[in-house]
Amino acid sequence: MNQRARIAMSDDEVTAFLEGSRKVQLATINPDGTPHLVTMFYGLDEGRIAFWTYGKAQKARNLARDPRVSCLVEAGDDYDELRGVLVYGLAEQVDDRDRVLGIGMAIARRMTPGVPDDLLTPYVEQTGRKRIAYVVERTKVVSWDHRRLT
Repeated sequence: MNQRARIAMSDDEVTAFLEGSRKVQLATINPDGTPHLVTMFYGLDEGRIAFWTYGKAQKARNLARDPRVSCLVEAGDDYDELRGVLVYGLAEQVDDRDRVLGIGMAIARRMTPGVPDDLLTPYVEQTGRKRIAYVVERTKVVSWDHRRLT
């Protein structure tokens, strides 16, 4: 078995890693072809990475033109602790307002663990008026867990 295969996570491990993490590095494509990279909190929608943003944000303008994204979720400080999941996919805009707010709640829960929903709901409803949400349909997943190297 080659080293790449040895450090790859199983599907269940990828799922657990995404469920247990909070932030994603999201790359979209600028009009000139360069990457636009931002770190954001995310939620999960039926196991898929979901995020929201203001409708006028650069990432939203990029996605309206080209829905391709890369999503990196990583952990670890030292080389032998590095773990990560890189999801390539297409960001599909969510149009249903209730679903947008549901994604907003999932994100808010990750941003503020332990805060009760009744305190998060007013924030999500207020900020959600100007936000749009996306769900990433995976086209490819790459994962690694360097703890397996020891």
